[in-house]
This record gives sequence, C-alpha cells and structure tokens, in this order.
Amino acid sequence: MLKKLTDWLRSLKVWMEKFAEKPQAMWILFIIAVAESSFFPLPPDILLIAIAVSAPKKAFKAALYCTIGSVIGGVIGYFIGYGLMETIGNPIIDFYKAHEVWNKVVDIYQGEVGLWFLAGAAFSPIPYKVATIAAGATHMDLIPFILVSILGRAGRFFLVGGLIYFIGPKVKVYIDKYFDKLSIAFLLLLIGGFVAIKYML
Repeated sequence: MLKKLTDWLRSLKVWMEKFAEKPQAMWILFIIAVAESSFFPLPPDILLIAIAVSAPKKAFKAALYCTIGSVIGGVIGYFIGYGLMETIGNPIIDFYKAHEVWNKVVDIYQGEVGLWFLAGAAFSPIPYKVATIAAGATHMDLIPFILVSILGRAGRFFLVGGLIYFIGPKVKVYIDKYFDKLSIAFLLLLIGGFVAIKYML
C-alpha cells in the first residue's frame, strides 16, 4: 500500500516537473492554491516546489501566486463558514471526517487565541481549510482574518521558494535521492496537522 502511494507521488512529481515548465503553470498553481484553502485536499506546495526546482528564478513569483491564490481561497472558505455551512461547509467537514477537529477549532476561535491559531494554521501543516471555514462560522472579524492569512501564507510559501532559490540545483538532487522518505514525511505532517488540533485544548 505504502509503495503504491509513493509510486503515485513519484509519478505526480515527474508530471509536475514537466508541467512546471509550461506557460500556464503559474495559473494552475494559483487555482490549486485557491481550491486548497477552501476544499481541495492536495496542498499547492507540491507544484510550487516543482516550479521552483525546475526554474529557480521563478521561485519568488511562484510563491507570490501561491500566496495570493491561497488567501483568496481562504476568504472563500471564510464565507462558506459564514453563510453556507448547511449546503457546503458541513459536507466538506464530513468528507474529511473532521468533526472532532472542527469542534476543537470552533472552541479555539471562541477563546482568546483564535488569531494565533489561524496564524499557525496558515503557516504549518495544520489544515488551513478547516481554519478558514471555522473562522467564518464563528464570525471572526474579516480584516484581521485576511491580514493574518496573508502573513502566514506568505511566510510559508516564500520560505519554500526562498530556500530553493538560494540553494538551487542541490535541492533537486536531494529531493530525487530521498523522494520516498520525503513523501512519507510530508504525508505524516498532513495527518499530524489534524491530530495536533485534537490535543490543542
């Protein structure tokens, strides 16, 4: 099972590396970033890394597209939570089987550390989509939500883009050599993001 998963991820990596050189790659990255912040399961980091590795000079541009798209997607997630929980929000939570996580996030937002949690979700593997929908459902002030999202998302994506830009081709060699282990670690981080919320309170 694990081998099939890593094989699939490796084939996805190869496809993205080829796709990263195409003119429309930035816009696809933007669309994925929008979707991931509100409902899509795969993070945009995968394509961001592929673009930055294949063309390091585009690393910061890709990080910018990723940041803008992700914040727009976060605002969409916010309004799903704000007024569309019954029709869209709850089915998303059901799809990810994240009811316990959802309850924890709502409790956090109703406390005094809501914005700090949002900042952590925007920067870390904590599922940002759950954080954005819950922010709307608990009627967090929109302006602070947008500002914190910009800081967190930009910090994450520009860190990734900057590391690849400054380290350059060595990153590709390292990724190719340790791809299977990195894939497993990345998946564990995503799962760990959901688990972490359960023990936050």
